[in-house]
Amino acid sequence: MGITIRIILAFIITISAGIYQRKTGPTYPIDGEVNWMESNISYSLTRTHGGEGDQPVEVIVPDTTITAVLVYRHFKSDEAWTGMKMQRISEKLLAALPHQPPAGKLEYFIILHKSEQYLYLPQDKSAVTRFKGAVPDSVLIPHIFFMFAAMLVSTFAGLEALFNKKSKSLFKLTIVTSVLLFIGGMILGPVVQKFAFNEYWTGIPWGMDLTDNKTLIAMIAWIFALGTGLTKKRIKYWVVVASAILLLVYTIPHSVMGSELNYKTMRIETGK
Repeated sequence: MGITIRIILAFIITISAGIYQRKTGPTYPIDGEVNWMESNISYSLTRTHGGEGDQPVEVIVPDTTITAVLVYRHFKSDEAWTGMKMQRISEKLLAALPHQPPAGKLEYFIILHKSEQYLYLPQDKSAVTRFKGAVPDSVLIPHIFFMFAAMLVSTFAGLEALFNKKSKSLFKLTIVTSVLLFIGGMILGPVVQKFAFNEYWTGIPWGMDLTDNKTLIAMIAWIFALGTGLTKKRIKYWVVVASAILLLVYTIPHSVMGSELNYKTMRIETGK
């Protein structure tokens, strides 16, 4: 396998893992289209909201005789549901979920109504959205860049270790991957967390946030690989292992078991 093929394959694997992680995560919107009462209805229910202000909710319903109610309550509570009539602007029915403290969650759904007929959106379960503080682009964009770059170089290093027996660049790739991962995951990651949930670190030993913990595990694996490079012992083995661990980390949906506000104690918990 030539170097060009290894580079292209590393890029494809990195992009695919990123897309998979994004689409399978609990913050990815619930999208859908349905034909109901001879009207084509489409919706995209967001499951995260950053910054101040309420979270907009909208559904496209061309039939002006169809009305809708937005129904919500605090997540993991037994409180009564609150209903809010959605307002029509042209083909859209609009409402907004009330702003919550960082890590606060609401579960919600929409009820469409026409001629004594009702349609629930989503049709199988309620959507759950999490609120967070605004993360500046000056922090978020570099965080994403360094994490993507770390994954790309890591994957290429793994392919290099597997398919290039005479490779002389493994130690350099190990250094680059470790530095990129450290900056993106161990420096910028906590800064993003601070802006979003007012905590720098919620992983081990202070919490069970899966995002923090999986980053820590990947960092430790690459430190081992770096150590083997310094001693020149079994570096290929540890590069493959570290690369595989980071790839596994990328396939775990983002924000799973993340920060969640307990409305009874008003404290943020992790690992739920």
